[in-house]
Amino acid sequence: MSVEREQLEVDVLFVGAGPASLSAALHLARLIKEHNQAVESGERTGDILNPVLLVVEKGKDIGAHALSGAVVDPRGFDALLKGLESRPPYEAKVTNDLLYYLTETKAYRVPITPPPLQNHGYYVASLGQLVKWLAALCEEHEVEVYPGFPGKEILFDGDSVIGVRMSDSGVGQDGEPKANYEPGMDVKAKVTVLGEGPKGTLFGQADRKFGLSSETQPQIYAVGVKELWRVKRDLEPGVVYHSLGFPLRSNEFGGGFVYTMQDGLIDLGLVVGLDYEDPRTDCHLLLQRLKQHPFIKDLIAGGELVSYGAKAIPEGGLYAMPRLFADGLLVVGDSGGFLNPQRLKGIHLAVESGMLAAETLLEALVMGDSSAERLSTYGARFENSPARKELWKVRNFRQSFQKGFWPGMFHSALQMLSRGRGLIDPMPITAGHILMRPISSLPTSPLPEVDFDGTTTFDKLSSLYYSDTSHEEDQPSHLLIRDPQICIDKCREEFGNPCQNFCPASVFEITREGEQPRLQVNSSNCVHCKTCEIIDPYQIILWTPPEGGGGPDWKKM
Repeated sequence: MSVEREQLEVDVLFVGAGPASLSAALHLARLIKEHNQAVESGERTGDILNPVLLVVEKGKDIGAHALSGAVVDPRGFDALLKGLESRPPYEAKVTNDLLYYLTETKAYRVPITPPPLQNHGYYVASLGQLVKWLAALCEEHEVEVYPGFPGKEILFDGDSVIGVRMSDSGVGQDGEPKANYEPGMDVKAKVTVLGEGPKGTLFGQADRKFGLSSETQPQIYAVGVKELWRVKRDLEPGVVYHSLGFPLRSNEFGGGFVYTMQDGLIDLGLVVGLDYEDPRTDCHLLLQRLKQHPFIKDLIAGGELVSYGAKAIPEGGLYAMPRLFADGLLVVGDSGGFLNPQRLKGIHLAVESGMLAAETLLEALVMGDSSAERLSTYGARFENSPARKELWKVRNFRQSFQKGFWPGMFHSALQMLSRGRGLIDPMPITAGHILMRPISSLPTSPLPEVDFDGTTTFDKLSSLYYSDTSHEEDQPSHLLIRDPQICIDKCREEFGNPCQNFCPASVFEITREGEQPRLQVNSSNCVHCKTCEIIDPYQIILWTPPEGGGGPDWKKM
């Protein structure tokens, strides 16, 4: 069926209203103003620029899909806001850092907090509030910001990116247009900036087209599962707790965190590396077990669960970062792997990547040239940036833990002494899904169960309620299974259908029609964490954006 689509012409299109895209748009708007003032005063030759800058976001509101810890290194925002009176809406300055090693029943305070986990001078914040504030700043500087517009398909002209096609709305589950059908518009741009977060749909298309990751190590990920609690205890805002050990096993990477905020709110969560061996591993279940630990249980006793969510985290580091540019294209933030896996911090790096991109974009607009050669200066700027210097020091950190917790601690200690080198440089990375082992090769003893009491611990569907997730029910599934029969014929036998475990929102379910098992995809449950596409051992799950505005609502987070 031929569809006539509305077209919108802009100069720069930013996809995703996260800290990277919004910082890039804000910084570019300010650079353009400075350029124009310099031209008008005769300090600089050239034309006055009046470009159209547009940020599109798939969430129904700005901040709805923003999930993070978050302890923020202010370095990025300090640079971004130079000369502005506005300041980030931080919750509290970090006043104390505490690291604990947990056994099943005991909590042992580590007497010296390792330097990577020291957060003095940093701030506890809500990422949802930060991006709402950034979006408002962008609009004050004449950047257009459109929520509810998911980018579904990159528009190419030969070997150049010329924009993005937005998702259609009003399509039924049968794929046929409904009465309210509206085709997604084509947004044409001189340069498209991808800031979709980890494992972005559009980045995947660009990667297949341009081979952006063809010369890098594979990206590896973790999933962060997080809850926001309102507690009755009088807790000082700005205290940061990290934990190692329980409920993770010695061959699993990750740890817990608690950040105290204003008004009795605390961020509570668990990071689980998505390169584990056991297909029965369940990140949601592990978080519930963490809350059963006496130390954590005491912190939240009598409290109330406010919100729940999950999000993938790109942890491969410098050697897993893709090429950040192509004809008409730049990549920023988590989409480009801008995250320090040792410190588990990426917001300041996202902001800095956006600023580097903005400087490149100004150059491209002034020169009227958006070729890969012109945009490659973004890569050169990164090579000479504080962001690159920081990532160089931890370039082998995350892959050190692919052999287990204690070998990882040994290697990471050597790397700290040798400025990131360690014994092997570069240390090889194995994509997480490759490391999953068949059930037949694992111990048969069942994993510990959790008694869901509905007060402190919750089953997945109860937790999902607190994510405020909603999708238009009558739409095609945005989770595409390339070969569903593999799920029944091979995956069930080999791995026990781990999708039922690794998804933190009960999207995947094996049901029966008579005697025959069948995979049921409850796509309306999806919290957009991308875990399924990352850890699926057969790599047959493809996550695509649903109809605009669908998904979780994490503005409180």
